[in-house]
Amino acid sequence: MIRVFVLDDHEIVRRGVVDLIDAERDMEVIGEASTARQALGRIAATMPDVAVLDMRLPDGSGIDVCREIRSQHPSVTCLILTAYDDDEAAYSAVLAGAAGYVLKDIKANGLLDGIRAVAAGKNLLSSAAATRVREQARETRSSTPGVDLTDRERQVLELIAEGLTNRQIGERLDLMEKTVKNYVTGLLRKLGMERRTQAAVYATSLRSQ
Repeated sequence: MIRVFVLDDHEIVRRGVVDLIDAERDMEVIGEASTARQALGRIAATMPDVAVLDMRLPDGSGIDVCREIRSQHPSVTCLILTAYDDDEAAYSAVLAGAAGYVLKDIKANGLLDGIRAVAAGKNLLSSAAATRVREQARETRSSTPGVDLTDRERQVLELIAEGLTNRQIGERLDLMEKTVKNYVTGLLRKLGMERRTQAAVYATSLRSQ
């Protein structure tokens, strides 16, 4: 029996997913939540095989939850549920350690098959999304040669790569959230980037050097 946890802030969507899963003989929903905070506590208590996580939440994102789960409970496999099929979603999912992501307009059998696949250890991101990240890393590294970062900027960059928010980075480094925001803005400007995901990919590429 595949034990599944469902996180989605829209009750109608969440109930639909829960009912769909519970109707299957080989899987059951052992918990659900509507916010990131609820999910983290309940997943730690229930330890599901698969956590189906909505990408966008009122207090964070499924990516944030996925990164925390994979860090604290590596036995829990994460499947991101998103309305957007784009490079940003792929980059974020790969960097957070998700086993895959599926679109919200997917057919019922597609979602169920996706849950079964990641529960069996398969990676729905395949090589395509991972390749995108590697290519982006190479492009980013080659376009930002010799960037001189301060020790503090490197610390902030590493924490961005871990998926932390400005508030979480501030708590980790004992800095005001506004100060962290200024560091992030300056860091992106120095790297010639516009998005945090680009910075996260860049940090990943530095680790692989």
